[in-house]
Amino acid sequence: MIELVALAWLLAKGEHIAPIPGTKRVSRVEENIAADGVELTAEQLARLDALPPAAGDHHNEQQMRMIER
Repeated sequence: MIELVALAWLLAKGEHIAPIPGTKRVSRVEENIAADGVELTAEQLARLDALPPAAGDHHNEQQMRMIER
């Protein structure tokens, strides 16, 4: 359910945002597609926008050097 809401939120951001979720299962692809049918209210969008950014590193130092960051 969290992924569905996250994708719906990104889709509501506008056509300049193209979420690309990764998955290995057809059932997950179907769940991701369902996000296009979710309509979030203005209040829900505002609450999602107000969340703090994700914390923590996604890559270790060696990986960051590999992607030149």
